[in-house]
Amino acid sequence: MLRPASTYDALVRHFRWEIPARFNMGVACSDAHATGANKPALIFVEESGAVTRYSFEDLSALTNRFANVLTACGLAPRDRVAVFLPQAPETAIAHIGAFKAGMVSVPLFTLFGDEALEFRLNTSGAKVLVTDLAGFAKLQRIRDQLPALTHVFVIGPDKGDAATLSFDETLARASDRFTAMDTGPDDPGIIIFTSGTTGNPKGALHGHRVLLGHLPCIEFVHQYMPQPGDLHWTPADWAWIGGLFDVLFPSLYLGVPVLAYRAKKFDPDAAMALMADHQVRNVFLPPTALKLLRQADVRRPAGLNLRSLLTGGETLGAELGDFVQERLGVEA
Repeated sequence: MLRPASTYDALVRHFRWEIPARFNMGVACSDAHATGANKPALIFVEESGAVTRYSFEDLSALTNRFANVLTACGLAPRDRVAVFLPQAPETAIAHIGAFKAGMVSVPLFTLFGDEALEFRLNTSGAKVLVTDLAGFAKLQRIRDQLPALTHVFVIGPDKGDAATLSFDETLARASDRFTAMDTGPDDPGIIIFTSGTTGNPKGALHGHRVLLGHLPCIEFVHQYMPQPGDLHWTPADWAWIGGLFDVLFPSLYLGVPVLAYRAKKFDPDAAMALMADHQVRNVFLPPTALKLLRQADVRRPAGLNLRSLLTGGETLGAELGDFVQERLGVEA
């Protein structure tokens, strides 16, 4: 969307919003780059160090399978699909599959307690929930208070109990061919709940154009992303709008692979090693993470080769900015 310019004024002067008449986030984030070139889309690193790679062809097929599963469950366009997962391939698959089916995804933080989870599921009217065993344990305590919820999918080898569905097994049985819904940019795509600072959290319903609205920022801050070799990572939860729309979805839209790392908490040394070992080129680090890096007095590891860094959400401060430049080698 951005056209390279020699000055910021020229960049602004020549900028134009380019919103197509028909647009589906799911298609744009998977099928658009599934051209047979085996282009990397997701790299999943587990705490054990095990790595699983997914191409855009893989992502396209898996999201088609989930879209078929949702349709087979009797859901209709605009029905709500809640995603209660940490950073994981299944998180991306669930959201993108819902988008393709014309349904509305509802991201939920894994740290939510029973009351917060129940409120968001009931307020959104979610009919489907995708979670893991940890999330399923929370769900069990409030299951009787969720009248709209009809289907629960659990990822991994153990699906919890006989009343739930195995995400992996159900996907394996579904067809990998699906004709995505012909959505417009203003058709509903995702509900992001506010933090509830002045009362109950509010569910903000966004159309598919919300992804396009984030692109100028991502392209600008990351110096005209995509560039050869770009690989994007953030420790931010993929249930937060920052993790989803500042990293996951814009990167996939632009054809840039995303590194997913499931960690119980942010570890400064592990974060530095992760970025160096996997040659991360672009990173979104909230100020809280940057402060933890400084508190740990992390050293720049051999092999760290960042190209760009985005931060936001609170004031950075000059000293923290200087630390980032010295230890990470990029401007914040």
